[in-house]
Amino acid sequence: MNSPMLKVLIALLLLAVSFQAHGQFEEWCIADEQTPDEELQRAMDWACENGGADCSMIKVNQPCYLPNTLKKHASYVFNSYYQRFKHKGGSCYFNSAAITTDLDPSHGSCKYELLP
Repeated sequence: MNSPMLKVLIALLLLAVSFQAHGQFEEWCIADEQTPDEELQRAMDWACENGGADCSMIKVNQPCYLPNTLKKHASYVFNSYYQRFKHKGGSCYFNSAAITTDLDPSHGSCKYELLP
């Protein structure tokens, strides 16, 4: 490989590492809009009861209760689980009920966790 090409590749690699270090590759886990409600509920129940997700914020009078929809609540719960366990082998799979996104799903006073 010639020297100018090597310099370009090194520069691109450094640029990519720099973007990652400054949080440009943020990722959240949300409910897949195409998943039936029964599957979302089953996955959300597992995450809250056995999985270790923080489900306190989707209870009545809490910041993430509204809008009171299954998809919004499931998205919050899935992301809570994903952020807590992604570096310990946890995934955003939930039996195909969830997907990752680089768009912050936070809304109003409901702030979704984003852990490094």
